[in-house]
Amino acid sequence: MFAGTGSDVGKSIVAAAFCRIFRQDGYRPAPFKAQNMALNSYATPEGLEIGRAQAVQAEAAGIPCHTDMNPLLLKPSSDHTSQVVLHGKPIGNKDAYDYWRPSPTPSPGPTPSPSPGGGGERIDFRQEVCAAFDRLASKYNPIVMEGAGSIAEINLKDRDLVNMSMARHAKADVILVGDIDRGGVFASVYGSIMLQTPEERKLIKGIIINKFRGDMRLFDQGRTMLEDLCGVPVLGVIPYYKDIYIDEEDSVSLEQKRRQWAEGKVNVAVVLLRHISNFTDFDTLERDPRVNLFYTNNVQDIQRADIIILPGTKATLDDLIELRRNGCAQAIVGAHRNGKTVVGICGGYQMLGVSVADPDHIEGDIASLPGLGLLPIHTTMSAEKTTQQVTFMFEGQACQGYEIHQGISDTDEPIVQSDRCIGTYIHGFLDNGAVIDFLVGMVGKVGKVGEVGEVGEVGKVGEVGRTLADFKEEQYDKLAAHVRQYVDIDRIYQILSDND
Repeated sequence: MFAGTGSDVGKSIVAAAFCRIFRQDGYRPAPFKAQNMALNSYATPEGLEIGRAQAVQAEAAGIPCHTDMNPLLLKPSSDHTSQVVLHGKPIGNKDAYDYWRPSPTPSPGPTPSPSPGGGGERIDFRQEVCAAFDRLASKYNPIVMEGAGSIAEINLKDRDLVNMSMARHAKADVILVGDIDRGGVFASVYGSIMLQTPEERKLIKGIIINKFRGDMRLFDQGRTMLEDLCGVPVLGVIPYYKDIYIDEEDSVSLEQKRRQWAEGKVNVAVVLLRHISNFTDFDTLERDPRVNLFYTNNVQDIQRADIIILPGTKATLDDLIELRRNGCAQAIVGAHRNGKTVVGICGGYQMLGVSVADPDHIEGDIASLPGLGLLPIHTTMSAEKTTQQVTFMFEGQACQGYEIHQGISDTDEPIVQSDRCIGTYIHGFLDNGAVIDFLVGMVGKVGKVGEVGEVGEVGKVGEVGRTLADFKEEQYDKLAAHVRQYVDIDRIYQILSDND
């Protein structure tokens, strides 16, 4: 298990690296995170929903993703409530206090079936996630587990499903990951270990310091001091990198994204929503050398951009109100009127329509709102969630993506186009070269369509169905090589061998 001193210390990326390393070394690894809190999710081949990080880690391991890799997903819908997705299916919304009440004592016998309607017995989430781990561990070896946030949230310890309680169930060797870039790494590592019970401290077999910048020799003394203080070996110090591209799940990474317009490029403004989801939809487009993609809710930047994208959201109606309040809705409509291209993905697609209705109050108290009126669709929110992988045709080319949405629009078309406006429920829509070339070609100010755009440094955008997969494989291999260079892999194998 890769546990953390806090959120965004790099647990997900380190776990992905080890999924690839173990695969390279001839093993059959699989990722596992008992409980994930994220708005960036993915559809499995069976049409079920898991956190994006575990889908990426499964890709690094070279295996299909499955709900047993992330049996419990929480999708925040407000500061106090989250949609609970169990084994890939939503079972309702939970208030944070109610959700974090201690689980009942596990009872012998088969795992009880969840009751989506909220009636019947309270679901034993601990039993559900442990059963998922056991199923996964019967098929793969080793299991590369990931913790969540900090392992030292002692006020939640009796309710923990994902950190040390899960490590105890799995009898896992725990490697603690600390982020030196944010400062305070000595206190966070030492404190995280010392706040564990004696039994839990025995499970912590090593420390990895992540996101180091500068001359590595300057940390030699710090490494020794940490080992003396904690009684745990420092297994590696991983330098910060900028040239490896791995899909990230945590929206904290949005803070490092570009925020401004650039001369001589096709400027693509992604409207920064409060409940933005699946922001990895734009990673491939962002890497195209013709494009400057940036995130903003500044109305001048929106009006100035060549292409405006309304992304997915967990709260369509709430974000639609916010767009009208902050002037972004008017800016988008005005920019479109002035000849700019507008694209809506999932919730953004719904907002571009004529109306969005929520008669059953799936999202909240708002019954209906007018949309921006750029697409001839009407949407009604529904309790049922659509989750599926899809293949579609665009500009004569077969393309791929996936759908995760609540709400039904009154058209059977996967993609709706109307006067320089495109809308679709398909996440991954912009991972396809035919789509990217079409959009850049509509702007028509940079390069030759189908020749200039590349995915990173690999192949033409028009070949993205093949080269995006190649590009991802190259990135996982680069990540594995980077981690191998700075982490004592032999020591990790020795720790695993001692545990056996």
